[in-house]
This record gives sequence, C-alpha cells and structure tokens, in this order.
Amino acid sequence: MTNPLFSLPEPISIPVSGEDSVYPVGRIFCVGLNYAAHAAEMGKAVDREAPFYFTKSPGNAILTGQTAPYPPGTEDYHHEMELAFAIGRPVFRADPEQAMDAILGYCCALDMTRRDLQAAARSKQRPWDLAKDVENGAVFAPLTRAGDWSPADGKRIHLSVNGEIRQDATLAELIWKIDEIVVNLSSYYHLRPGDVILTGTPAGVGPVVAGDRISGEIEGLDPVTLTIDPAE
Repeated sequence: MTNPLFSLPEPISIPVSGEDSVYPVGRIFCVGLNYAAHAAEMGKAVDREAPFYFTKSPGNAILTGQTAPYPPGTEDYHHEMELAFAIGRPVFRADPEQAMDAILGYCCALDMTRRDLQAAARSKQRPWDLAKDVENGAVFAPLTRAGDWSPADGKRIHLSVNGEIRQDATLAELIWKIDEIVVNLSSYYHLRPGDVILTGTPAGVGPVVAGDRISGEIEGLDPVTLTIDPAE
C-alpha cells in the first residue's frame, strides 16, 4: 500500500441549472479567434482551414459569482466572454450528428487573459500558457442541458464591465460552429465526460482593473460574473 505525500485540491464541478447534479471538470479546451471581428481586432485574418486550440488547467477554474485577485505578472488583464459546452458521452472521430449528441449542456464562461504576455509570446512564436492558463482565469456559470437550450437562431452574447457594455454579438457570428468544433477536436482527442470546450470570444475584449465587476450573458443561459478584488 502506498501513501500519498499530500492531497491535491479537487477540481471544480459546474452545477446543472435546476438540478442537484454537478458536472466535474476534467479538461478545458478553448478555440482561438473564432469570431471574425475579434480576429480583426487582434490583427489576425480569419482562418477557415481548421480551428486551433489552447488549454486551461481545471485547477485554475472557478465558478461564477466569485471575487478573484488581479493576477501577477501582467499590466493588461483582459476579459473574454464565451459560450462553453460540456461533453456528456465519449466521442472519437465524430460525424456532425454524433457531435451534437455528445453534448450534455451549455453555459456562459469567461476566458481571462494576460494580454501583454500573450502579445509577447506571439511575437516570439512561443506558447500562450502564461497568458491563458491563469489562476482563476476560467470562470463558469451553471450548465443548461442541451435538451433545454440550443445555440441556434443567433442568440445574443454580451459582456459588461461595471454596467458598461464592452462585447455585444450573436452566436451566428461563430466561424466554427459547435458541431464542427466537436468533429475536428475529436479527431485529435478521445473526448469524454468532464471535457469542457470554450468556443471563442466576440470583438470588444479589453482590460479590467481592481474593483471591476464583469458580467457576461448569453440569451437563455445563466449569466457569469466575476469581481476583480478591489484590495489588489
């Protein structure tokens, strides 16, 4: 029998709206530059050849409604509002129909980013880990089951800081749609329950400072909020 030297913190579990159930988070995948206007504001061209991804650590994820410190190592911390979806059954090399059947639910999410570190990494063609995998840098609202909500019909996605709208778009503007993301990502990974995928952010990303309150919404889903600790 072996004895662990220490215990690791449990990863977060996302509540399922209207239920006592929770969804344990195992892996977090994120789609980059998935809105044309956001790609333009980042100085990048739209790429329809294939989506690209980065990851966030489950240990760096938190639930909506919390207050988190301004992270170290940056002077340009940005909000990014996103639609996220959660995998509910194993899927590998999915076709479009299998892709949608594999989704358990959807939620609002924030992808917080150390933008200055991302820009520095890009300039040297280095990975984005320090910019994207930030402590408290993935924020999740409760999940709504796929049977109760659909990303179709161009639902509105928007974010405000201290009540001022910063991002405002519709899900119709996604370059890579939900089924296409699952089809592509499942050609590289055996997707499984516990996998959460963030689908990209619309234009209007920008900096936050200590004391700011971020609120993001997608029509029909529970909102996501985050307060940057005013003590920082």
